[in-house]
Amino acid sequence: MRMYDIIKKKRDGEELSTEEIDFFIRGVTDGSIPDYQISALCMAVWFRGMTVRETCDLTYAVRDSGEKLDSTKIRGIRVDKHSTGGVGDKTSLVVAPIVASLGVKVAKMSGRGLGHTGGTVDKLEAIKGFRTTLSDEEFVSQVNEIGLAIVGQSKQFAPADKKLYALRDVTATVDSMPLIAASIMGKKLAADDDCIVLDVKTGSGSFMKTVEDSKELARLMVDIGKNAGKKMTALITNMDRPLGYAIGNSLEVIEAVETLNGRGPEDFTEVCMTLAGHMLSLAGMGTVEECIQKAKDAIADGSALKKLIEMVKAQGGDASLIEHPDTFEKAKYSYAVKAPRAGFIGLVDTERYGVSSLLLGAGRNTAEDSIDYAAGILLRKKTGDFVQKGEEIATLFANDEALFGAAAETLLSATEISADPPADEPLIYGVVK
Repeated sequence: MRMYDIIKKKRDGEELSTEEIDFFIRGVTDGSIPDYQISALCMAVWFRGMTVRETCDLTYAVRDSGEKLDSTKIRGIRVDKHSTGGVGDKTSLVVAPIVASLGVKVAKMSGRGLGHTGGTVDKLEAIKGFRTTLSDEEFVSQVNEIGLAIVGQSKQFAPADKKLYALRDVTATVDSMPLIAASIMGKKLAADDDCIVLDVKTGSGSFMKTVEDSKELARLMVDIGKNAGKKMTALITNMDRPLGYAIGNSLEVIEAVETLNGRGPEDFTEVCMTLAGHMLSLAGMGTVEECIQKAKDAIADGSALKKLIEMVKAQGGDASLIEHPDTFEKAKYSYAVKAPRAGFIGLVDTERYGVSSLLLGAGRNTAEDSIDYAAGILLRKKTGDFVQKGEEIATLFANDEALFGAAAETLLSATEISADPPADEPLIYGVVK
């Protein structure tokens, strides 16, 4: 079997066999297939797609490319949540502590930033000393002891995905439905949680631009999980505007802490409560409505924030940053982006907002790039807000003043200001079970 023939077959729109997909993933895992051929097949899949059967085979091959978590060592019901990626999406930093504070185990493996989207691991590493790599024994022990651990993807778990993930990021093949489904579900099935809630983003800031495509992706992933014996739910959530006001790693951690203190942005808080409610409900804690109330109570009584602090301490992080978020290291420079005219903030290109943050140093252009954790954007106005000419729309933060020009231009070009207010859009479009 030759990789050349597999690439050609998919390029020509033919269906790959289970054996061919297994051969490909083995070669990705053991390094026998070079990066350029892996990238070529990803591009062929981007153009030609995959059948449901091919996607399932790819998912299971990714799952089986490495070790699996021995779930028998973790006591209690385990639930996980995964987002398909967005701008300002720091929900894991809020929902995971909420759910764990209510007695449900959260043993979570998260990713780094991908394209214009941020990654949970990058955000956590903005906390000085925080370890996103734990041994299997440390991981299991921490989950059993405090009910919560969030780590980066282990080399032992779905290693094929880690290689594919990095190459997709730099070859413009991120937004492929079968590759997204196999990446997400391959990792989730390797982690072997009992219940999985998926946050499938839709709109300008997501990889799925339409509600219809997002529902199709959600249905595909839910079916893959159910076929593997998992309890599954997917929410379709709005990414036609950034979630919350903060974009950038330490800025987003601060906003997550504010939310756990009951002072979070309304839109971000609503999405977090809904996700937490579905996670708790899947774990048998009651109806979704009852569980949303439990989530609100965990914020009100401080138990969710306390759980985040416990996790940060357990993983070597400086918990004083969570207790006093104003002590996070600040960027040296700031820049005010001002409205060129009066009117309502209408449609925004959320992906371009993410790119603006990336241009400030908060993301990666290549897999090898380092991140400036203090860089990013604080939005002062969002969709539906009225602005006067010269009023501040956003504040940019960077450690290099030369970065402001391109970032500000990108953000302004992505912002529509119109005479009439935009139509209201729902935050949550629906649920797929």
